[in-house]
Amino acid sequence: MRSSSPGSIQELQLNKEFNRHFSTEKMEEEAPHQWLNLALISLSLLFLLYRFFLHKSTNPNHRLPPSPPSLPIIGHLHLVKKPLHRTLHDLSLQHGPVFFLRFGSRKTVVVSSPLAVEECFTGKDVTFANRPHLLPGKLLAYDYSTMGSSPYGDYWRNLRRFTAVEMFSARPLADYSAVRQEEALSLVRQLFRDHCCLGDRKDREWLKVDMRWRLSDLTLNVMMRMIAGKSYFGTDQVSEEGREFREIMREFSQLFGSAGYIGDFIPALWWADFHGVKKKMKSVMRKADVFFQQLVDEQSGKRNKPSVAAAAASVSSKGVQGTRSSRTTFIDRMLDVQEQDPEFYTNTTVKSLVQAMLVGGGDTTATTIEWAMILLLNHSEAMRRACDEIESKVGHDRLLEESDLANLSYLQNVVSETMRLFPSAPLLLPHESSEDTTIGNFHVPRGTMLLVNAWSLHRDPKLWKDAESFMPERFDGGQESNEGFKMIPFGAGRRACPGAALGRRVVGLALGALLQCFEWRRVGLEQIDMTEGNGLTAPPAEPLQALCKPREIITPFLASGDDHIK
Repeated sequence: MRSSSPGSIQELQLNKEFNRHFSTEKMEEEAPHQWLNLALISLSLLFLLYRFFLHKSTNPNHRLPPSPPSLPIIGHLHLVKKPLHRTLHDLSLQHGPVFFLRFGSRKTVVVSSPLAVEECFTGKDVTFANRPHLLPGKLLAYDYSTMGSSPYGDYWRNLRRFTAVEMFSARPLADYSAVRQEEALSLVRQLFRDHCCLGDRKDREWLKVDMRWRLSDLTLNVMMRMIAGKSYFGTDQVSEEGREFREIMREFSQLFGSAGYIGDFIPALWWADFHGVKKKMKSVMRKADVFFQQLVDEQSGKRNKPSVAAAAASVSSKGVQGTRSSRTTFIDRMLDVQEQDPEFYTNTTVKSLVQAMLVGGGDTTATTIEWAMILLLNHSEAMRRACDEIESKVGHDRLLEESDLANLSYLQNVVSETMRLFPSAPLLLPHESSEDTTIGNFHVPRGTMLLVNAWSLHRDPKLWKDAESFMPERFDGGQESNEGFKMIPFGAGRRACPGAALGRRVVGLALGALLQCFEWRRVGLEQIDMTEGNGLTAPPAEPLQALCKPREIITPFLASGDDHIK
């Protein structure tokens, strides 16, 4: 073995000394940075501990509602699953009818009891009258300018007052009853023509129909004729304008009902555009704005040409070419007030009201009729009883009218029971507290988002007998009341849906006409799947397909082609 030379030993010692000295200097240089990083991490952890855990018990007078364990930064976002109203219902079974969630940085309180709802929308109605600023309101609602998205204040009060008088009061509802009647007649006549087109096929006795798009076309026609005096659907040929309108409304429905935008809950991610949500919203809003402006320009042009308007008024309002109704349209009434107050009723305000009427009155109403048909097809005895009532109270030589609805108590019960089990907005549009307040004995900080779970409230076994069962007769003779705050399909308080009366009329009339004119049965022997889909209105996961055939006793009326409404 070769021994090391004295020179090499000295070199090793010098290298060790140099490395030791260099390491010591490096540690001394890095020490301040390490301590700074450690201090920042410690402060962050302490802040998170205080924010998410310790602050709940520091002030006994500021006790938040019970809450499931949360995670740093995201809070309870990891608990969100579709459909959201069922997730929140399950959480309410664990934590009570008033509980607290933190969606990222956004504080949220969820309520699902009549007492809590009453407290929020009576004595504290003004406190919870605001809307949270969320991305759809900014990009899809003219920067929070629609009646549903605008903050509580003079602007909102003026819009609400205008629509209450000019759109949803007794007079305009009566003025447009013939429009709703004509559209219901158009629906059943179109179904009858489609049935006749089956020809000599062996299965011509029953026509298989996709009800979702037919019901959607019905409700959009009703709203569009009231708003602009024109309709697009109900004929074999749909115009290019009609197809564009249908596509815009479909995209609106999808985007309003999509999952919440992450930037609404984690502001640091506001710049992000995961899955292109912002891009899609901006795109559909550009198309919608052009379309709504064309509607306004058409009505404005007709007002400036009285001879043309007078001629158009003598023509039936039904059609796809945009003929003007002899009735004053909703846009006409808005243009009247625009002339009186142009600074407030700008074109943007007018278009925001048009959008609110179409979005709020189209998809929600069609979804309710679709659920009602599914429930009746799955409960043959209820179907038979509703048809027998129409036969005895209305007959078969004319189509039932809105004036008949008051005498069709069981049909009205079917509508009420459908709205109980499948409210068109299972979660009411979110509210936001404008100041510190309380719900029950719990503290609710200012700026807290309030979610009211109507779906959970409507299925509470403490409030309803056999809560999960379809029982229209529960409303017979006052057995169970749908009044108060145990059933709120149209919301409650000053920001409740102003179109409740219109919605019930359209649902009752359309459903009654379908039952009066056709026999119905399921496509297969098994019951129709009741699974809810995603979206703001939670429609059936699969569009309703059903079999129908005209009732022989009313076939002469359907075949007559007489569109006169008696």
